[in-house]
Amino acid sequence: MSVIIQESQKVFLLQTKSNSYAFGIDDQGLVRHLYWGNRIDAVEDFEMPVLTEVSTNDPVFEITREEFPVYGSLRYKEHCLKVTFADSTREVVYDYVNYEVNKQEHYDELIINLKDRHYDLLIQLHYKVYESYDLMERFVVLQNSSGETIEVEKLHSGQFHIPYTGMNFTNVHGHWGAEQQRFVQKISYGKIVIENRRGISSHNHNPYFIIDRDATETSGDVYFGALRMSGNFSGVVEQTQYGETLVQMGLNSHDFKLDLKSGESFTSPAIICGYSSNGFGQMSHNLHSFANDFILRKGLRPVLYNSWEATGFEVTCTEQMKLARKAKEIGAELFVVDDGWFAERHGIDNGLGDWYVNEHKFPNGLEELVSEVKSLGLMFGIWVEPEMVNPKAKLYAEHPDWIYHFDTRESDTSRGQYVLDLTKDEVKQYIYNMLDNLLSDYDIDYIKWDANRPISQTNTQRDIWYRHIEAVYDIVKELKKKHPNVLFEACASGGGRIDYGILGIFDDFWTSDNTDAYDRLFIQDTYSYIYPIKAMRAWVTDCPNFLSNRIIPMKFRYHSAMMGTLGIGCNILKFTEEETALSKEMIEQYKEIREIVQEGDIYRLENSSSNDYFIYEYKKGEEGLIFVFLPQGKIGHSSVTVRLRGLSENTDYILKLEDREIKKSGGFLMNHGFDVCLTGDYASTVIKFKNA
Repeated sequence: MSVIIQESQKVFLLQTKSNSYAFGIDDQGLVRHLYWGNRIDAVEDFEMPVLTEVSTNDPVFEITREEFPVYGSLRYKEHCLKVTFADSTREVVYDYVNYEVNKQEHYDELIINLKDRHYDLLIQLHYKVYESYDLMERFVVLQNSSGETIEVEKLHSGQFHIPYTGMNFTNVHGHWGAEQQRFVQKISYGKIVIENRRGISSHNHNPYFIIDRDATETSGDVYFGALRMSGNFSGVVEQTQYGETLVQMGLNSHDFKLDLKSGESFTSPAIICGYSSNGFGQMSHNLHSFANDFILRKGLRPVLYNSWEATGFEVTCTEQMKLARKAKEIGAELFVVDDGWFAERHGIDNGLGDWYVNEHKFPNGLEELVSEVKSLGLMFGIWVEPEMVNPKAKLYAEHPDWIYHFDTRESDTSRGQYVLDLTKDEVKQYIYNMLDNLLSDYDIDYIKWDANRPISQTNTQRDIWYRHIEAVYDIVKELKKKHPNVLFEACASGGGRIDYGILGIFDDFWTSDNTDAYDRLFIQDTYSYIYPIKAMRAWVTDCPNFLSNRIIPMKFRYHSAMMGTLGIGCNILKFTEEETALSKEMIEQYKEIREIVQEGDIYRLENSSSNDYFIYEYKKGEEGLIFVFLPQGKIGHSSVTVRLRGLSENTDYILKLEDREIKKSGGFLMNHGFDVCLTGDYASTVIKFKNA
């Protein structure tokens, strides 16, 4: 059983295959945390500590390890919920009501029902337990059963208690073109806050936490959680004066207020969370397996060609057909027309909002290109930016009130565009109808959905930061019901929408506009800690790279992109015979290995060399891969000992090196390892292995 309840003591024990999470209800009706860590089977061993006050300046509410602290009374700590009732009371005082257990096929769910002592506000704490994945999912449901509106000023989805101090916190920093830059900092006294206030992008921080006790890939305590939320989130990490570390995550309270009307309920974004006593690698495997099994669409992702770098805004039907033929020749399976195919779209200052086919670029309509692509046996995809409108667009002239704006202020433009107010029903319906018509009129397999600016001037409503992204989710969900085979890519000026909220609604992430193969090694490495490889789009593009101005050999570029879901963004019409031949070879190799890459376990292997090697292992079933990169050789150091992981000690494996095969036991390969020697700059290799 994954939910064990000790009725007499009101203790709840949530069990996964390796871990336990315990909390209970005390004599005052408070929901108090008891334990999170390695598995403990004896629920009767848990006791509810008696509340004791250190002093009048350290009241019991400050010391109490609450599962869901609320604003009010002698609480001065971070709280998960703050509301204002209709009579202006700004304090929540809840009582425990009861619990419910819902058993589903893949998880058990525990629901703790709480109710405000005076007002008809019901608070439901939900815990879904995925036993075989060592994961839980936590969220909160607020139900207003009163006759008046309740204002919600803050809502975090839960608080986590980690019974140690001096721990490490991991997240990412970055900006456009430099997303997913991993940082680790020591947690001490004071608070660490990560957040997004832009409404759309998450280039700077990402909605997750990783807390560890000097862990490695294979050892040490790691506590983690990922918020299923795009847009404005916040997270707080705090080492308290009372010997523990606290973490909260949820909706960002910056410029936020939700009017919960009579009879309405609101569900917070969920947090997928877990604990690993075996380091970061186990954390990643648990999250990836869960995402592949429960969140992502089944099936392998196709090899993509995107026309942006070849043509920019200068899209023509003739040129696109030439590119499609060449893409087919080198082995692509999906052809995507990027920006520039519609309306008066010749640059960034016009076209957005007017989603009709440009008749000068496509004199015979878009169908001519779609038919050509389909006749080649390719899937067809197209770029859109539905949330935006240009000031010059016909849509804006007809509906100037459809954008976020203040009547007495000049509306902000960024990248020459406004943001449409998706919280308006008519705007949401317009976007749905536009995309539905596009998908109904043409045989489209793939939508690249972009969003290239943050939200500003958000009218008078302060719930739009959540309602906007909720509308995006709803539009895509409804489109998928009618067009179930269409794949959707989440793009936002690069990697601005990488999160578990949009994952599953959308099928792929555009990881970054930075396609430099060396930079991508860092971006992809950090991405892999939390997010599944199948959703990570990675492209081969032209050199010199537009962002880094770096020139990298094509083989290295392919190997870097083959670590995710492969795409090609080069101007392939300018390929030499050698580049064409190499592309055919690399794409064919990727097709042979992509099931391992997209659906297998990834291992970030140790670099034991003084050279700056990047080494990654992918394994699924009896087959595996090793990617080895050497961006730059150093004087006197050239080889590296590669030690694999995840093998069976007594099973023999055959490794196919470039010049020979070797046969070794799993124990030998994991403990002794084997040497790989790369020389020069931007050297790389892919090594296949399988059970003997």
